[in-house]
Amino acid sequence: MNPQIATLQPGLYLIATPIGTARDITLRALDILASADVLVAEDTRSLRRLMEIHGIALNDRPLLSYHEHNGDKMRPRLLSLLAEGKSLAYGSEAGTPMVADPGFDLARAARAEGHAVVSAPGPSAVITALTVGGLPTDRFFFNGFLPNSSGQRKSALSALKDVPGTLVFYESPKRITKMLRDAAEVLGPEREAAVCRELTKKFEEVIRAPLAQLAQECDERTLKGEIVVLIDRAHSSTVSEAELTSMVKDALQDGSVRDVADSIAKETGLPRRQVYQLALKLDREE
Repeated sequence: MNPQIATLQPGLYLIATPIGTARDITLRALDILASADVLVAEDTRSLRRLMEIHGIALNDRPLLSYHEHNGDKMRPRLLSLLAEGKSLAYGSEAGTPMVADPGFDLARAARAEGHAVVSAPGPSAVITALTVGGLPTDRFFFNGFLPNSSGQRKSALSALKDVPGTLVFYESPKRITKMLRDAAEVLGPEREAAVCRELTKKFEEVIRAPLAQLAQECDERTLKGEIVVLIDRAHSSTVSEAELTSMVKDALQDGSVRDVADSIAKETGLPRRQVYQLALKLDREE
């Protein structure tokens, strides 16, 4: 590609980097990486490798490290470069800067000093998981990582119990089973959830089941890679078991098990899986 495609105006440019497949980066992000005066990265090795894959030469431009452990030390230096009229491109290790990312403090400081902050949007593990996870996407709440200790984790989950949207968390393979068990205890074992791992990578996988079943499945396996957990919103319903059975029987006279599950779950707010299993049982009995 042609380096120095365009001259960038002074400011901080936030580059979304691929969460897996290198070709997911945008053309605009590549242009910025080729043109910025200074390159900044949460992980300089990852950004250098990404640039090599796409044929972008570093030349004599500085490539500086900025992460949660050196942020207080590096921010003054980066702000000084911005004050000199430089253009800085910052890339998180994977995904969109500012989303559970140390770039938040840098962007806030740059904006406070009057510098332009520009986003080059692109890959996001949160949005990708919502896309493939199969849970409602009309409303969602991103919580990042839950606390390490079980007690604090349960307290955090309890505070989110009635959020009227899909809950989204980042989680590590080492903690995933404990997290799901705590979620099943606090939010309910039958609440629908999905574990999305290795998104956009070779071994991408989505495991979908109620929380208790999902915890058991993950406990029986050794999961690897980065994980996003989706948990469905709470569903309240005053429909009794007898009323639900009657509704399903009536609906089965004119519709398929699948259609009945869709329509009654939507009407009552009950989990579709619960209605589907009842409809399947009644259909077989008939």
